[in-house]
Amino acid sequence: MTKRDAPKRSDAWALLGIARRAGAVQVGVERSREAVRSGEARLVVSAADAAPGQVKKVVALARAREVPVLDGPSRRELGGLVGVAECSALVVTDDRLALEFSERLARSR
Repeated sequence: MTKRDAPKRSDAWALLGIARRAGAVQVGVERSREAVRSGEARLVVSAADAAPGQVKKVVALARAREVPVLDGPSRRELGGLVGVAECSALVVTDDRLALEFSERLARSR
């Protein structure tokens, strides 16, 4: 990643903090599973270093319900983006924010 690309990627990931403050993010594996089950989830993000046993249920459920799943940064980095110490998984529940995040992330790659 070049320095020119870094702000775009940072901008995409920073959008998760905005979504959290807007009440459009559920943080943690259990809350993520609940949001997917209830049909609220629009996008699932799992931490790169999350324990497979912790996130496999939410990821499998999301895929079964055709909710997009993205691999995120480490638990510590993902948590920092949404104001917690660590986070193994989270879901975005707002259509527009999920789409904007996905588009910004795609542009940064």
